[in-house]
Amino acid sequence: MPPAPNEQQIVALAQKGNEEAITFLYETHVESIFGYISYRVGSFEVAQDLTSEVFLRMVRGLPGYQDRGVPFRAWLLRIAASPIIDHYRQKGATPLMSISEDYQSSDLDPLDEAANSEETWRLRQALRALPADYQDLLILRFVHDLPYNEIAEITNKSAGALRTMQYRAVKALAQEMEKLPGRSSQPGDKP
Repeated sequence: MPPAPNEQQIVALAQKGNEEAITFLYETHVESIFGYISYRVGSFEVAQDLTSEVFLRMVRGLPGYQDRGVPFRAWLLRIAASPIIDHYRQKGATPLMSISEDYQSSDLDPLDEAANSEETWRLRQALRALPADYQDLLILRFVHDLPYNEIAEITNKSAGALRTMQYRAVKALAQEMEKLPGRSSQPGDKP
């Protein structure tokens, strides 16, 4: 039995128009891309549409894709940034709405497991109040568990700058969560 091809080999086949390779790349990455987009846009239907756009752009862009030593998903996440920006340009301000309860993920993402909880709703609302670069960093780092070097490739920022930005983003997220109603009282809080 021949060894299973690695992702670079599959990408090379996809670049040559191999439909099975393109399908494999889609099936491998669609949930991750959808999850990233849905955290950013807050609408199940919009996330579906933008995810489709990302994979259409993937197919169109495959001939020019160059392996830079980072996972293929980094390239896809970079592609995903453009339709998200376009979406917000068309809509104006960031909408404050939650992800549809119909969304079911096979990932063991704790945020998805707790999708109906008040704290998750608050976290998503606070996240959406942050600047887009903070949102991207926090989602990529904590939801998708990407290393700094992969995030650096996606965002065109250095790993050191990302570490500093993460500190600021987490602090800003905590401040935004404090502003939201429904905060459970903590020991030591004043009534």
